[in-house]
Amino acid sequence: MKLDAALPSVQLKDVPAIAKAAEEIGFAGLWTQETQRDPFLPCALIAEHTSKMEMGTAIAVSFARSPANLAYTAWDLAAQSGGRFILGLGTQVKAHIERRFGAVWPESVTGKLREQIQVIRALWDCWQNGTKLNFRGEYYKITLMSPFFNPGKIENPNIPIYIAGVNAGLARLAGEMCEGFHAHPFNSPRYMNEVVLPAVEEGLQKGGRKRSDISVSMTPFIATSPEEEAFARMQVSFYASTPSYKAVMDLYGWGEVAEKLSGFASKGEWAEMPMLITDEMLNEFCLTTTQENLATDLKKRFGGIADRITLYTPFVPGEKDEWWRNLAKAFN
Repeated sequence: MKLDAALPSVQLKDVPAIAKAAEEIGFAGLWTQETQRDPFLPCALIAEHTSKMEMGTAIAVSFARSPANLAYTAWDLAAQSGGRFILGLGTQVKAHIERRFGAVWPESVTGKLREQIQVIRALWDCWQNGTKLNFRGEYYKITLMSPFFNPGKIENPNIPIYIAGVNAGLARLAGEMCEGFHAHPFNSPRYMNEVVLPAVEEGLQKGGRKRSDISVSMTPFIATSPEEEAFARMQVSFYASTPSYKAVMDLYGWGEVAEKLSGFASKGEWAEMPMLITDEMLNEFCLTTTQENLATDLKKRFGGIADRITLYTPFVPGEKDEWWRNLAKAFN
């Protein structure tokens, strides 16, 4: 199991120092997010200022971009990093695609994401091997690549693609055709074992692949203090209010609570939401432990489930450096 870190939401000028510190601490990888900032620009700086650590997007919103945009950006980052870049894609939800990005939500989420991945790989194959570009699908027709627009070969063309998801459909797609799956932070060991991993296995069998062909990456909530516990309760209530994530709550018979949370969220009544998350719920979705026992408890809780672990709490240099260093050593 690898221990990765999450890049905090910072300006680009601050990324080099964080990247250097993360590699010195001993993290295996550093992930960027598409929340308040672009997820790709920091990866260029991480690649420039480190030499061993992987970096990737967890996630970049795929439906807000064309597959050609994604292919070009990932190609450049793979070349710059010497093959350390991981392209992590997520679909987001309908409201954000339509109202935050002004894009079109597809009739089939898995269908469109499948085609995006196929187009990206077709472009990479064209650039690296000279294969004629001729993709014709339901969502994309990509057939033009003249020499003027061909970036040419790179030394490390086998760029891993991870996709993110909550429900079985995307987990199944990841198993079939991706190198990794980013499990949404809103999950539990039970949900992973009963829903996500069986779906991944179905996809692996369909694609004629083995479990070792894919990495499952998790970003668990952890609480080692009352403050962290309060934060986790708030985040769990936020994610549980999302209608497309209701299956996680349904597994436990908590669907009615999820509906109440959705009602609060629709009215912007955020302060009331954490009060609906009971201690029983929190213990399912958050690991409550001590700082001293965190490494042991993470391995116990997620052993046999996750191949990579990233704490939901971002890594900030100068805050608990020695603790982070000891935690990283426990996973190396």
